[in-house]
Amino acid sequence: MKTLLAAMLATVSFAVNAQSVSCQQHGNITYCSDGTTYQRHGNITYGSDGSTYQKHGNITYGSDGSTYQRHGNITYGSDGTTYQQHGNITYGSDGTTCQRIGNQTYCNK
Repeated sequence: MKTLLAAMLATVSFAVNAQSVSCQQHGNITYCSDGTTYQRHGNITYGSDGSTYQKHGNITYGSDGSTYQRHGNITYGSDGTTYQQHGNITYGSDGTTCQRIGNQTYCNK
């Protein structure tokens, strides 16, 4: 799940580490149901869990060494996973899906 939402960071600016979670975005801060928050400052997003994600063009670099590169509606993770976005739904090759409704995003695996 973390990899799917980290990949979504490239498009919606947040990431979480949970099996089933929902997040709500208010301005540059995202609040997630697992208690984590993510605050975006420019091209860097800081997580309350100590994670950081920095976006340069179509590539996002995670503080854990992960990278995510977006080409069109597909994001490729350095761990071999891929994420394909169709409208407001993102499908991960690991079986997870995330759906964005307004400023709320719901993910399930």
